[in-house]
Amino acid sequence: MVIAQLPPDSVRPSRSPVVRRVLTGTAVAGAVLGGVLVLLPGERQPPRPAPGPMARTVTAVGAGVPVALPDLAALIAQREARVRTRPRDGRSWALLGAAYVEQGRRTATPAFYPKAEKALRTALGTGTAGNGTALDGLAALANARGDFRTAKKWGEAAVAQAPKRWTAYPQLLEAYEGLGDHKATKKTLDRLLELRSGPAVMARAAQVYRDRGWREDAAAALADAAAGAGTPAARAAYLSRSGDLAWERGEPADALRRYEAALRADPDEHSALAGQGRALAALGRTSEALRAYRTVLDRQPSPGYALELGELYESLGLGGAARVQYDLLRARAREEAAAGVDVEPVLGLFEADHGDARSAVRRLREEWRRHPGTAVADALGWALHRAGENEEALKFTTRAMDAEHGGGVRSALYAYHRGQIERDLERYGPARRHLQEALRINPYFSPLLVPAARQALAALGEPAAQELPEDAEPSGEEAEAEAVEPGSKPSAARPTASGGATASGGATASGGATASDGPTAPGGPAPDPRRSGSR
Repeated sequence: MVIAQLPPDSVRPSRSPVVRRVLTGTAVAGAVLGGVLVLLPGERQPPRPAPGPMARTVTAVGAGVPVALPDLAALIAQREARVRTRPRDGRSWALLGAAYVEQGRRTATPAFYPKAEKALRTALGTGTAGNGTALDGLAALANARGDFRTAKKWGEAAVAQAPKRWTAYPQLLEAYEGLGDHKATKKTLDRLLELRSGPAVMARAAQVYRDRGWREDAAAALADAAAGAGTPAARAAYLSRSGDLAWERGEPADALRRYEAALRADPDEHSALAGQGRALAALGRTSEALRAYRTVLDRQPSPGYALELGELYESLGLGGAARVQYDLLRARAREEAAAGVDVEPVLGLFEADHGDARSAVRRLREEWRRHPGTAVADALGWALHRAGENEEALKFTTRAMDAEHGGGVRSALYAYHRGQIERDLERYGPARRHLQEALRINPYFSPLLVPAARQALAALGEPAAQELPEDAEPSGEEAEAEAVEPGSKPSAARPTASGGATASGGATASGGATASDGPTAPGGPAPDPRRSGSR
């Protein structure tokens, strides 16, 4: 048998163009058929790759979720490069502006705010792409500056544009709270809970719960938020806020554990460093407290933290060191004011206690006209008291603690202010009750004011028989003050880890101690998040 030999490649006859096209088409068809066979029913598609770090940062910034500082810096660098080559990219301008806002807030660097405003307004000017993120960012920027009326304007515009987009609602909640519009706050929170569940919403709703005095609900919501947080930075932020709640309850050891856990999750969570300072001072660990404060002021030199450290120094008899911090406060306040930040609340409280009380009244009256919130009502009442106008002062401090006007936060500082005003008005029974309430809520609330509260109570002595008859029943505030926790519940059901809503606990103030590290002068300048610089 003869076997035919194929010619070598070099001499193999070439195929015609028609033959080549036929063979190529056959090969392509086979490849397509193979692809179709892979996707036949019953076969699994390969899983999508997980989003990378930059994609996760973009998502978090767009939703207002806390982001690690290195990731923020990387996002800013990337988007700055992108808008240089694509100046009409509205989405990139919006993300860049939102990242500037967060960077400015996290580092207390007000120079980021004008840059943020320029980027966000540019995003709006490019058309519809990124408009929702830009509106959210402008609301967040206004809140970071303490300009709640402007935040309300942008937040309501964002909701009107896309009523079912949940990311607009947290900023609107903060604006309504700052304006003292508690009916709008409730309505907005209920709507947010209908639209979204998860850690970011839990954290936001917890702030509303805290401001209403529902501390158990706020603490539970923050615990769920921290457990479900998707990033270490978010977990650290929620743990720090839960530490604030523990501090406000007068539990410095528990607060310290939460602050330490927050710093383990993210060493750049500066609010937790300040919280450590308060808690350590209250526990008599004064040297450690001072180090914590100095560290946080190096990293985040906010006026509120300077005030806390200054008052701690003053409680230790270190007047010169205190004055250094007060000078820093004034300098930082000037920088922030130049960048559009509303510094009147912290300056008003500072002037009332350490400067010109009349100047404090002028500042805070104007602030009340713009932003009639609970914290401003208390601050204005205290400034009026320091200026000798006690009758009007009592109206404002009563309003700050009046649930009908949106008060209800269980603040040791608010109770102290009211008690001292009532004492000067010779209303000794209410004065005694409110001073006792302040120390019962948090016996460490201020290194300067806790000793003053104890001295005032000692001067008041025991109640006279006519002040409280033997068969009298406690009522109203007194009954609530005797309770471990308020019995009321929030209108919206508290969410669980799998759903519902909520948000961050409010910040308080610095702890105190003696020069010998003894815990005889406990406390720290207290309650309002706007004093502390951590929003």
